[in-house]
Amino acid sequence: MKYGVQISRWRTGVPDIVHWVADVGEELGIDSAWTSESYGGEAFTPLAWMAAKTSRIRLGTGITAMPARTPTATAMTVMTLDHLSAGRTVLGVGVSGQKVAEGWYGQSFGKPLKRTREYVDIVRRALDRSDPLGYDGEYYQVPAPGSTARGLRSYLHPLRRDVPIWLGAQGPKNIALSGEIGDGMVTGLFAPKASAWYAEQLEIGFRRAGHTGGKPGFEVAAIVDVRRGRTVTEAAEPLRPTMAFYIAKMGLPGRNYYYDTFVRLGYADLCERVSKTYTEHGADAAAALIPDEMVEAIALVGPTEKIVEDLAVWDSSIVDLMVLRGPEEDVKSVLHGALG
Repeated sequence: MKYGVQISRWRTGVPDIVHWVADVGEELGIDSAWTSESYGGEAFTPLAWMAAKTSRIRLGTGITAMPARTPTATAMTVMTLDHLSAGRTVLGVGVSGQKVAEGWYGQSFGKPLKRTREYVDIVRRALDRSDPLGYDGEYYQVPAPGSTARGLRSYLHPLRRDVPIWLGAQGPKNIALSGEIGDGMVTGLFAPKASAWYAEQLEIGFRRAGHTGGKPGFEVAAIVDVRRGRTVTEAAEPLRPTMAFYIAKMGLPGRNYYYDTFVRLGYADLCERVSKTYTEHGADAAAALIPDEMVEAIALVGPTEKIVEDLAVWDSSIVDLMVLRGPEEDVKSVLHGALG
């Protein structure tokens, strides 16, 4: 198992763990540093800073939001970061959610699978640089429709034409798309006990791409919350409100893949109760319904020694890389236990 650290999504300033990863991450054996974005801090600047402070660890966006940039803007940023980091960039991309895409970026959500195909295709063409860029898709057109301009070829030569592109995925169709067109997948709320289901969806995509029994070089990254405590109940407490929110409020009616994640784990009745309670009685009442074992299914919670033992379950899943996020001392303690 490889381990990464989520270094972004801070609210009030740069957290100490960013400096800690830069100072001791490579010596400890951390594989990668990861950033994400939605409607606050952006994903690439922290990685550029980290590139200057390190020499080995990979630098990944997990994920960067497609509505935030045109495909060519993303290709430009990736080429630049890859040069600065001497070829350590991993581009994780995703459509974000409809509320963020439309309410923050001012972009229509549309058909996420189609949009993702076009976006990734354009980024790859821009990185390849074999021909002047031209694209006539449903969502993206280069040059612009009605323009007399010609397509251009990037004047910056990429350090690598094959920078790995990983897709952010939670639902079955997007997971299959990751297997088909991606070099990897980034997922949240991954449950090791459902590993076989994820593998089945990926295999659908692998077969579409002409691969059977796996895709060479493909990696699965799971973003995993870490909370230490004297007991599982104590450690799980801060995560209950988040899980209740995911179940009741993420996505749109009938299109909440986080809700579906817990249904697959056998919590269909509980998910219905949580969703109803959230609407009728509020967030606190809904969070109180989340049992310890539900939190344990998708997070690392409890005493440090217990968490380190739990890593064996993740190691036996399809996950290749665990990207840990949580309170700084909790993440540090678990990484020292896993890698020390």
